[in-house]
Amino acid sequence: MILKSFEINKINLDINNLILFYGKNEGLKSEALNILIKDKNIISYYEEKEILDNENNFIETVLSKSLFDPQKFIFIKRATDKILKIIENLHQKKLEDITIILNSESLEKKSKLRSFFEKNKTLVCVPFYPDNDQTLSKLTYNFLREKKISISSSNINLIVSKCSGDREILMNELQKIEHFSKNGKKINNDNISKLINLSENHNISDLVDNCLAQNKRKIISILNENNFSNDDCVIIVRSFIIKSKKLLALSKAFETNKNIDLTISSAKPPIFWKEKEITKQQILKWNSKNIKQLIYSLSETELQIKKNINNSINLITDFILFQSSSTVNN
Repeated sequence: MILKSFEINKINLDINNLILFYGKNEGLKSEALNILIKDKNIISYYEEKEILDNENNFIETVLSKSLFDPQKFIFIKRATDKILKIIENLHQKKLEDITIILNSESLEKKSKLRSFFEKNKTLVCVPFYPDNDQTLSKLTYNFLREKKISISSSNINLIVSKCSGDREILMNELQKIEHFSKNGKKINNDNISKLINLSENHNISDLVDNCLAQNKRKIISILNENNFSNDDCVIIVRSFIIKSKKLLALSKAFETNKNIDLTISSAKPPIFWKEKEITKQQILKWNSKNIKQLIYSLSETELQIKKNINNSINLITDFILFQSSSTVNN
């Protein structure tokens, strides 16, 4: 059964024990998850690889019941077709008092996992598409109106353009602005720029772009000239994931048409003229298979950074220097 992202309230947890979220809008997924679990029991998180490596232990955990946990929630990250057999097995057991939510990135129509959820009436499949600027602007206006914060339209556009279609980033920036305004300080162009780290993010964008283009000399220069914080490392890895996903789409197009200029000119959204040359370098350096592996590695690195935030700078620096090596993708 297919539901749209705004139809989450239609899910009946007594009947719909297995739910699939897929798509690139992680912020919207988080909101949907909060609607589902509300004030219910603590949710358990698993990586797909963790389950595949310990299938029997996972199934035993799912099927075990506790008098102290009448409702159990399990959230499986980065789910792919590899986990389908396990899900089919659990579905046959007619689960009670448990909800399993699988989170996947973009799934093609031919995906067996997606097809399994779409065709079964008791299973729920929810696609989460990226937010456009209009949606993010509306979220921004509503947030600011609720918090009684006055900001010009040009500054709202500035904030939205900085978020790369990711509502999680948008909400983080709006919360910074809210905390700043609570001290009675006025929001103007200067403190907006400082609050949302525009100059730092420009360097972060350059860092990620040059890493994907494997311009090692430029990368070392950016790393030496900037004093990135632990919080910056999370922004770097999120920016890396967003740009890698865009590069994956371009790489697939290039592998089909074999024309680099056509790939660039037909890109959606359009590539800004200043970014065309470095984007060409990136496309020529990476094929779609390697980009998929890169995205997986980025997700693993993000997890490690969040677990070891005090060591995050070393983790992200090692990752960037490794990926920028000319031997990585040859």
